[in-house]
Amino acid sequence: MTASPLTAAQQRTLLDIAAASIRDILAARQHEPLDVAAHDTALHERAATFVTLERSGVLLGCIGTLEPVRPLVADVAHNAAAAAFADPRLPPVTCDDYVVMSIEISVLGRLEPIDASDMAGLIAALRPGVDGVVVEAPDARATFLPAVWRHFEADVEGFVASLWRKARLRPGAWPRGTRCSRYRADKLVDPGPRSPVAG
Repeated sequence: MTASPLTAAQQRTLLDIAAASIRDILAARQHEPLDVAAHDTALHERAATFVTLERSGVLLGCIGTLEPVRPLVADVAHNAAAAAFADPRLPPVTCDDYVVMSIEISVLGRLEPIDASDMAGLIAALRPGVDGVVVEAPDARATFLPAVWRHFEADVEGFVASLWRKARLRPGAWPRGTRCSRYRADKLVDPGPRSPVAG
């Protein structure tokens, strides 16, 4: 997350950038690189983000970064376009999707190692509704954003089991070298609807 909380105007800027990144591709406009310097300097700080797109509660795409590699505005623009058109699990969004879909941006805080050496230790350490979690094992890596807790409430075992499935790890297994980290995230949401894409 950024060093200080984002203002309402900065949040609106990020949500507008995400929408514009998707709209321009749908409209078959040339997708110009984002001019970072044209935006508030507070949004130039490197940050890790995820962009999640949903229509009536159904996932349309979710792509992000776990480490801060780009300025915040650039990371949002990149991940919005990738969530809409490059999530390998799902078809690209359509113009109809664009009008009604929700756009959710998660601005991630730094990763903090979780002191756990087995499944029981991980389950005991997690804070439902608060922690995003990354699991890393040989040939496996997966994350759940804090927002995923809404599907599990306080069911930590169910949350972890689903994360393990996402990572393609055997249920309950703790392969040698497994590491877990946690992070918090600021969530920004534009529920839609929005104006149709102009041809």
